[in-house]
Amino acid sequence: MAQGTVQPAGPGLLPDRYPTADFFLCDIFDALPKDDLATMEHPVFSLSTRPDRRILEYEHNGVQMTVTPSVRGLATIHDKDILIYCVSQLMAAINAGRAVSRTLHLRAHDLLVASNRETSGDGYKRLRDAFERLAGTRITTNIATGEIEVTRGFGLIESWEIVRRSRGGRMISVAVTLSEWLFRAVMAKSVLTLSRDYFRLRKPLERRIYELARKHCGRQPAWTVSVDTLLKKSGSASPRRVFRKMLRDMIAAGHLPDYDMTEEPGDLIRFTQKGVVDDGPRGPALSPDVLDRARELAPGRDVYALEADWQDYWRRSGRPALRNPGAAFLGYVRTRVGGG
Repeated sequence: MAQGTVQPAGPGLLPDRYPTADFFLCDIFDALPKDDLATMEHPVFSLSTRPDRRILEYEHNGVQMTVTPSVRGLATIHDKDILIYCVSQLMAAINAGRAVSRTLHLRAHDLLVASNRETSGDGYKRLRDAFERLAGTRITTNIATGEIEVTRGFGLIESWEIVRRSRGGRMISVAVTLSEWLFRAVMAKSVLTLSRDYFRLRKPLERRIYELARKHCGRQPAWTVSVDTLLKKSGSASPRRVFRKMLRDMIAAGHLPDYDMTEEPGDLIRFTQKGVVDDGPRGPALSPDVLDRARELAPGRDVYALEADWQDYWRRSGRPALRNPGAAFLGYVRTRVGGG
């Protein structure tokens, strides 16, 4: 297939507009779960397709966050494509041993292609609108990035400017200055690989659910979560009944990258890695009290990532019988924290 030949859309998916544009591959991200995966863990972006001028309030497990829109509305999950591209460029530079800074100079065309967007005049206009929403949306939070917890307010990007235009006025290159909060997360390599098909998901909720599955399932073959928790973490404004119906539609469609979804008794949703046999829970179940104690032992760390690592260690050790799984896990956490 010639470069630039559009592959048709599948059910519920956008077409793959640049199937051979392999310069933007997922291995430029750090592939292993890290500590401070804040915007994947918590609902920062609006899932609305219309201007969303609500002030969002969120609190979960000690994390508080307020997201305040500008007059143009909240930054959307589709606007996040810009940040994903910026993170990918920074990680590629870090892995190559090049110096990096919070200000990136980007080619607008490359950004559009990397995120599977149209390179038409309208595509450039939507890109500019996204920059303005990202810069205008303000966040106040105590979410730790780079293992540093500071309550502060900031924009998702500090600033942006068009550096060069074409004769017709279309942006060619742009300079973006990321917030210190996001830059610190990248420098700590607190990022995860995304499937390129993420950019083909049409619906905002599908993108958000994929992020949560990618964050929490990680290297585990499966992750089970209640519909209520998934609703809270997604940031969806839909009532639970409507949200559950949307999840069932996603299950029926079955086009989520990397993961299969099933509905389980007890109002639960189970995510399993595609191509991986789900042989039940990865390891011994831990109570919420144990996880809370782990948060006290490792402030700023992602206890779910620690739990996944511990379960992986338990499995590789031959699945020994544990008289007290909670105590074993907390001992593992102490070792990890003590070892950095």
